[in-house]
Amino acid sequence: MPILHVYDVPESLYCRLQQHAAMHHRSLNADIVALLEQALANEVLLDQTEILMRMRCNRRSFRPADVGAPDSFLLLREDRER
Repeated sequence: MPILHVYDVPESLYCRLQQHAAMHHRSLNADIVALLEQALANEVLLDQTEILMRMRCNRRSFRPADVGAPDSFLLLREDRER
C-alpha cells in the first residue's frame, strides 16, 4: 500500500485532526484516510455538457474592458495593419 507523507501541517490543524480521530475511535492515520475518502466522494464531478454550458455563460458575461484587458478586435486590427 502506498505511503503518503504530509509536511508543514499547522499545529492547530494537527490538534483538530487528533481530536477528530479520538471522537471517532480511530487512529490518526485511519481517520485521515477516512476524511480524504469522504472529501473525494463528496466532490462534484461535472460532465462535459455542464462544463461547456458554464464556459459559454462565462464567455457571454465577460467584458475585457471590465478587467483592463485590451479588446481583441482592436488587437487583431493592429496586427493586420503591421
